[in-house]
Formats: sequence, C-alpha cells, structure tokens
Amino acid sequence: MRSARRLLRRKDRLALGEFLAEGRQAVSEALAADGVVRRVLVGETAVDAHQDLLNIAARANVPVATATAKTIGELSDTVTPQGILAICRTVDVPLEHALIADARLVVLCDQIRDPGNLGTVIRCADAFGADAVLISTESVDLYNPKTVRASTGSIFHLPLSVGVDLAEAATMARDAGLAVFGADGAADCTVDDLATAGELAAPTLWVFGNEAWGLPAEHVALLDRLVALPIYGRAESLNLSTAAAVLLYASATAQRATGG
Repeated sequence: MRSARRLLRRKDRLALGEFLAEGRQAVSEALAADGVVRRVLVGETAVDAHQDLLNIAARANVPVATATAKTIGELSDTVTPQGILAICRTVDVPLEHALIADARLVVLCDQIRDPGNLGTVIRCADAFGADAVLISTESVDLYNPKTVRASTGSIFHLPLSVGVDLAEAATMARDAGLAVFGADGAADCTVDDLATAGELAAPTLWVFGNEAWGLPAEHVALLDRLVALPIYGRAESLNLSTAAAVLLYASATAQRATGG
C-alpha cells in the first residue's frame, strides 16, 4: 500500500500520474470511465458491502486488493470512510483537446484555492451540460482528495484541463466563437441584462475568480464583459460555487431555449 500512500502528496500524484478516488460514488464513476482505474482497494470488512463494484472491476480486469480498516482510514479524506478507494490515472487533457471548436458552454476556474469549491464547480458544470472545465495554474490541485470528493464523480464525466493560462484560453475561446464573460458581484451588467439582450444564449466561456479577491484587473482586461448575479435579499454575497451554479444554469437554459 506504499504506492497508494504516496498519492496523498501532490508532488507524488504529479510524478506518478495517479490519484485516489474515495467512496462508492467516485469509484463507480471511475470504473465506468474506460481505462481510468488501475486498482481498487477495499477494506476487509467492507467486501460484502461493495461486492457489486468489485464485480464490475473484475469484469474490467481491474486488480482488487483488500486492506485493513486502519489502512483504508489512513488513505481516506473522510471522517467515516466507506471502505473503498480506486487508484486512478490522471484524467486531464491539453487545453486544445478541452476547448474544442464546437463548444458552447465552458468554465474557467481562475485562481480558485478551495478544493471544495473547485470540485463543486466541476459538479455544477457537469450537471448543466458544460463542454469542459479549465483550471488555471494558480488554482488548487485538481486531484486534491477534497476536490475529487466534492466533484462526486463528475471529474470523470467531462474534459478537464489544468495549468491553463487565461490569455491563451480567452483567445482560443473567441476563435471558437465563444463570448468570454467573468463573474463579478459588483459588475454593472447583470445576468438578467444578458438574457434581455439575447446574449445569454450565445456560446460562452464563463470565468470564475478567486473566492476572496475575485478576478484581478489584468485578468478582467482579457474578458469581453463582467457580469453580476443580482442579489435581491440581504445576503452580502454568494459562495463562489453557488454563484457558478446559478450562472451556468442560466446559460444552459438560455442556450437550450434557442436550440443551442
């Protein structure tokens, strides 16, 4: 299990090209992705509970190893481990493979530092039919256990690109016919304004900035427009991933209403 323990460290994940996916949902989604899982680890007392997943692994010729509950606990990122993990190959792709010519809804996470937020944004992008999620060089590691867990398996569903430069991505997006919008609660333009103008249905790259300071001025200069999500109540602001969910839902709904 030494190789599995190494995957708790970012530098070793990078060196090995592997990461851990923990829990039934993540393991199930990983097994459904062709060629992603390299080994399944299951707790000695959890074999019966996960026999269905072990059967899927066996049919896919994925090796399965049992481990003590203590070992599983050491590899787990949760307080109450479910007793099953998968060692997976990394799944990110180059930017040009993620930002394809016919993309209509793409997300760029710019300097997002909280792994839970990054994982949840990936989950939201997956839920609302985004074509890809791009992750900047200054963002948290895509394969951080908390990021993987927060994605609830969506990390295996859509193209993901890491180490992305915003300037390069914005240029490629425009060349592919996408508008480049950034989310900012203080922006003059709102998502309602975009909807009224018919711009919300256009192919779009949404850029979501850092939880604390948003998008820096030099990055704002690379965008077509900053867009706010109106707040009608007394809340000071919305969590990053919550705002992302609403904006992505609005875009996806508008696009589908016009046949996009």
